[in-house]
Amino acid sequence: MAQAALALPVVSTGVGTEQDPQIASARCGLTTRAARWATLQVGRHGRAVSEVAADLGCDWHTVMDAVAVYGQPLIDDPDRFGAVSAVGLDETLFARVGPFRRQLWSTRSSTSPPANCSTSCLVVNARRRAPGSLSGPSSGGPGSAGRRWISASYGAVFDTMLPDAVQVADPFHVVRVANTALDECRRRVQNETVGHRGRRDDPLYRTRRMLTMAAERLPDDRRERLVGLLAAGDPKGEVKLTWHAKEVVRQTSHHTDPALAEAWVDEIIRDFADPTMPLEVRRLGRTIRRWRDQIVAWHRSHVSNGPTEAINNLVKRVKRVAFGMRRFRNYRIRALLYAGRPNWDLLDRITPP
Repeated sequence: MAQAALALPVVSTGVGTEQDPQIASARCGLTTRAARWATLQVGRHGRAVSEVAADLGCDWHTVMDAVAVYGQPLIDDPDRFGAVSAVGLDETLFARVGPFRRQLWSTRSSTSPPANCSTSCLVVNARRRAPGSLSGPSSGGPGSAGRRWISASYGAVFDTMLPDAVQVADPFHVVRVANTALDECRRRVQNETVGHRGRRDDPLYRTRRMLTMAAERLPDDRRERLVGLLAAGDPKGEVKLTWHAKEVVRQTSHHTDPALAEAWVDEIIRDFADPTMPLEVRRLGRTIRRWRDQIVAWHRSHVSNGPTEAINNLVKRVKRVAFGMRRFRNYRIRALLYAGRPNWDLLDRITPP
């Protein structure tokens, strides 16, 4: 009986696999319906990948791979942004890597449609090693056709890459430069009169917040308090004169006529160059003279870098939800899906290879 059992033929069996792209993509561990749902949750609603993975009962990498497979065609859609009238540029810190916490920066560009320059969408999210190091054209951005206005926040970059576009210096950045000059004057006078940095009981130190406020927003009692503190801590009147210079710069944005605004800026440049002005005011006048054309261009375009700053907030939200990012590919895809305004109607028609 044992010999008969040993003589039985041996049947070999193999394991076969079959792929059906209608069920799932070759590079995706989720079904097509689950992958599209995960892309919608992570990209459009800004949910954490780990949270979506917990809902599906799968691994983090499985969900992120599905988002990459189905999200990449959405951000590569050439019709994602149409005609462009304005371009803004800004950058934020992407990550700190290595034992010395080396900083990697993310440079992002946004565009505004011709009809509404107050709204924009993220079109480029590129990695840079140092702030302000953008030296070449960013791939994936809008074409040069249709670009008319660009933010002057990165003037050296746009001078090289988009020399035909008109740079615009929005009022926020202009007033911020004026406030910086005012603060530098206050600190200098503080050291010259008292001999030390500002302390709680020093008159000039107590004016630091009121000086940066708009004059028309100061109540009567606070205005009187400001004048009294300046009289006590500013014997030569330099801080008061710089404060009035800051208010004059603020009034530049109140003009609605571009020709009148241009004449106002020319008068500011001429008055601030007076030798009797404090050195901070004269330095401010030289800065305004250097950016004269960009300041005047704002009155013709009313384009600002505000929408780009708003997009920065959206991208930072994605980073906060993820508790930081390590791989730039995932960071770029999630940022463009959340802030790049993709056409989500195309999600159901995407068929990855």
